[in-house]
Amino acid sequence: SLVSITIPSSVTEIGEGTFARCGSLGSITIPSSVTKIGKAAFIGCGSVSSITIPSSVTEIGVGAFAGCGTLESITIPSSVTEIGAAAFSDCGSLESITIPPSVTKIGDGTFMGCGSLASITIPPSVTKIERGAFLGCSSLASITIPPSVTKIGEGAFMGCGSLANITIPASVTQIGSQAFKGCPKLTLIADRGSTAWKYAEKFKIPVREPEEQ
Repeated sequence: SLVSITIPSSVTEIGEGTFARCGSLGSITIPSSVTKIGKAAFIGCGSVSSITIPSSVTEIGVGAFAGCGTLESITIPSSVTEIGAAAFSDCGSLESITIPPSVTKIGDGTFMGCGSLASITIPPSVTKIERGAFLGCSSLASITIPPSVTKIGEGAFMGCGSLANITIPASVTQIGSQAFKGCPKLTLIADRGSTAWKYAEKFKIPVREPEEQ
């Protein structure tokens, strides 16, 4: 069974499902020749605790690291412009992640089921938080949505039971159904009359205006 792997520097793309379900794989070194990590490339690699993505990588494919249950931390370099849907879904040990300012959207289910994720930084380049992006992130206590975001997709923060308050900027003009369902501690902070304020009133979510700086 494969325990560790060093990918040679001649490789430019880690193809679809290359290391899928290599359950004993503990460490991976990705060389700086790689520009793309393909769909489901490391899906279900349940023993990987850390991985370094080199600054040559521009794309992380759909489900690339999904189900890597022991992955605790990951650094996404600022070369990455695209993170595929469900890329880090069900990474149950992932505690924190920083998304670089090159990324413009957080796709469908990107961090879905990351039950240990306590903090995340969304950069001011992101315009869309798509459907189920943080669904079931039960440890997420706070998150800052930058004023670049215009859309929060359906079920985006559904089941985030620890989320206490979230500031939604006036730039957000679209909020999907059940975006905050199953968030019993949540108070939305929003400008009176904004999309978020109206959404909160419609779905009976506690809401208050931001405190003056």
